[in-house]
This record gives sequence, C-alpha cells and structure tokens, in this order.
Amino acid sequence: MVTAPDAPGRIGTLCRMRRRGVTVLLGALLTALLSVGVLSVPIPYVVLGPGPTVNTLGASDGKEVIQVTGRATSTSAGQLRLTTVGVQPTVKLRSALAGWFSKDEAVVPRELVYPPGESQEEVEKRNAEDFQNSQTSAETVALRELGYPVQVLVKGVTAGGPSADVLKPADVLTSVDGQPVTSASRLTELIRAKPAGTALKVGYLRAGAAATATVTSREQDGRPRIGIEIDQQQPHPFTLKIDLGDIGGPSAGLMFALGIVDKLEPADLTGGQVIAGTGTIDDEGRVGPIGGIAQKLVGAKDAGAKVFLVPAENCAEAVRNPQPDLPLLKVATLDDALTALEKLRAGGQPTRC
Repeated sequence: MVTAPDAPGRIGTLCRMRRRGVTVLLGALLTALLSVGVLSVPIPYVVLGPGPTVNTLGASDGKEVIQVTGRATSTSAGQLRLTTVGVQPTVKLRSALAGWFSKDEAVVPRELVYPPGESQEEVEKRNAEDFQNSQTSAETVALRELGYPVQVLVKGVTAGGPSADVLKPADVLTSVDGQPVTSASRLTELIRAKPAGTALKVGYLRAGAAATATVTSREQDGRPRIGIEIDQQQPHPFTLKIDLGDIGGPSAGLMFALGIVDKLEPADLTGGQVIAGTGTIDDEGRVGPIGGIAQKLVGAKDAGAKVFLVPAENCAEAVRNPQPDLPLLKVATLDDALTALEKLRAGGQPTRC
C-alpha cells in the first residue's frame, strides 16, 4: 500500500518521466521526419549500374540487330554481346547511400555524365550521335576485314590552294609519303603528321591509272592542309544496316564490328560460347577506352558470358573489378579481338589483362 505522504512525490516523478518520454518521442519523430526530408532531396550525383546486354548476332524488339540484304549470312552457335551501363540521372540521398554500399553500382558526380552547361537532353542527343558514328566505323572496319577497301576520293579542289592544278575531282587518294590511305581519317592523320610547308608525295588513281604528285601543305585554322574536299566510299555488292534503339554512346563499336564479320563469314567466331565485350572503334580498327567497365562486367556475368573483351586502356580498371570465372581478354584493335577469339576456338590462351 502506498502511503499518502509518498503518493504526491511518485506521481510527480511519473509525470516528469512521461514528459521526458514525450519529449524523446517527439524528438525521435522530428528526427525521423527530417531524415525522410533529407533522404528525399535530389543531390548532384548519378548512380551507375549494370545495363542490358544485347547479342549483336541476334534480334532486339523482334528485329535483327545486324541486317544484311543481297548476300547470304551465317548462323553462329554462340553470342557476341555488347554491354551497357544504366544511368539513374536523378538521385536522392537514399539511392546514393544504397549505391555507395552496393558492389555492383557506382555513385559519381553528376557533372561527369552531364557536363555543366549541358542539359540531359543535349547529352542524350550527343550520345545518340556517338552511337550512330560507332555503327558507321564498325561497318567500315568490318567490310575492310572482309575484303572491301575504303576509297578516299577528291570531291573538290580549292582554287589557288596547294592541290590546284595537281589533283582533280574523282581522283582516288592512295598514299601520302608512301603510307597507305586506308580511310578519310587516316589521310588527315598523315597530312597533320608533318608541319605546314612540307612537300608531301601524294599517290592517287585517275581513271584507273596510278600517279604521284607533290603537294606542299599550308597552314589553315592552325593546321596543315592540302586544299581539297574529300569523300569516303566503300563499294560492296550488298546492303548492311544496324538497327538497335534506346542505346547511346560509342562503346558498342567493337562488338558491332565483330558481329558484322561473324555474320558475313562462314566461320563461327564465338566457338559456341557467349562472348561479351565493349570498346569504341575508329575507321582504322583501333579499339578505344570506355566508361563504366565495372558495371559492364557485372552485366556480362549476369548474361552468362564466358569471356570479356576489354579495351587495352581499360585493363587496369577491369582487373580491379573482376567477376568470378570471367577471363578478361586484352584488345587494342579489331585484329586483336579476332586473334583472341581464334585462340579461344583452338583451345589456346589469348592475351589477358
């Protein structure tokens, strides 16, 4: 039994405890509300994660990715899968925290993906253009590999320029100082390799007859030029089209090039395996570095890839982010990739990162 003198003291203590409890409860509730508010505020970061992979030898959305008309194509037992990175453009702190603790995702400053001064729409438009250019270069190098060389033609000659009275429209340029002209970009490289004022020995075909002329380059816009407009052609007796939407950027170039070669050659480049990879490609067949290699490796592993073709310049990063039982094959050119796949089919050991 509680005596009367003790009751008021205990009641006061209980009241004070209740007030403190309410204060703690209100504080906790306020903290929770503030946390929810902070966690839901967008922050200047993006989350990168594994994106979808696509078999360039197969179909996407019911359409063949690589479409050939006018020539028979071969069928492969395996796959050549391009890899992508998924980008979460609007990130709240809650998502960023999850990404930071995820082994498959990366949280990076937004400006690395969407440079200051450029809208998301502008970046996506540029990525779409890069994607289209990667397809064009893939077609160029694959067709050359298949025996259809590039022709670089003179489209026009600047009046009073270095090539006036020397070169003519429709001339096919074949060499500069003995170095073969294998593409329009290669011609530009050869001219710019030497300072303005250099006398260049230019080889060409005119009406099928070979000839050589000396053209002295001049500086224009800070670069050596020879005063011509050029056009690049690559005659082949069939039509070729790459049809794949909703993907941007230039990093699918290598896998497109391999896919074209595989479709147009009897040999199965895959050896019946799932081959994944990434890398830009230029008209000379050089494979360039890409972003998001760690996420692409995850996507490749999830897609059942047995090996991954890695651009040489991405090897160090790929080695730091390995996937179990997914060998990393180092490639710097299309020829490197073809050699690596040939060794795989023969049971050999391709060069690894």
